[in-house]
Amino acid sequence: MKIAVSILGANFADLGTEVRQLDRAGADWVHVDVMDGHFVPNITFGPNMVHSLRPLTEKPLDVHLMISQPQAYIPQFIQAGADVVTFHLEAEGDPAQTIQQIHAAGAKAGISVKPGTPVTALRPYLSQVDMVLIMSVEPGFGGQKFNPAMLEKVRWLKKEAPQLPVEIDGGINPDTIHAAAEAGVEIFVAGSAIVGKADYKAAVTALHRASE
Repeated sequence: MKIAVSILGANFADLGTEVRQLDRAGADWVHVDVMDGHFVPNITFGPNMVHSLRPLTEKPLDVHLMISQPQAYIPQFIQAGADVVTFHLEAEGDPAQTIQQIHAAGAKAGISVKPGTPVTALRPYLSQVDMVLIMSVEPGFGGQKFNPAMLEKVRWLKKEAPQLPVEIDGGINPDTIHAAAEAGVEIFVAGSAIVGKADYKAAVTALHRASE
């Protein structure tokens, strides 16, 4: 089980301190939500931010591209230090080519779908990716309520590709993480359940324990 802490709700004015604290608190991955204001209505980070974060932690940087044209930016994000790059099936471009582009640039490739997209649409790509990210909320903003219906997508994936790691993003907290773990999720993106809390280490530990 891995906890990928989303920095979407962090203090952007002191992001370096936040990331160092998360590293010391036991976060397994640092999750970077990249939004372009087009694919989703919010705007967040670019490659320069990833480049600035890279020296602050040895933990994998898990970059989630919620952008319309991932192929135009993947090389920059990987060169900046991304270890895992996840793009959306609904984005522009041939998904198989996008996966190849990520691998060719030296990162692991993940693919994701919005809640309204059937998970079966991922079937052609399951043998090509390193991870699938299931959105349990509509992408674009943090702090949303977990949608338990999305766990059916996780169960389908674990039957279709049992060895493929599944990550889940949206509404993960100590009350929701256990059900996700039982469904087969191995990587949990958590933002508001950790970031902003008085004790980051206690918050990370609470999630690990609740997932068991």
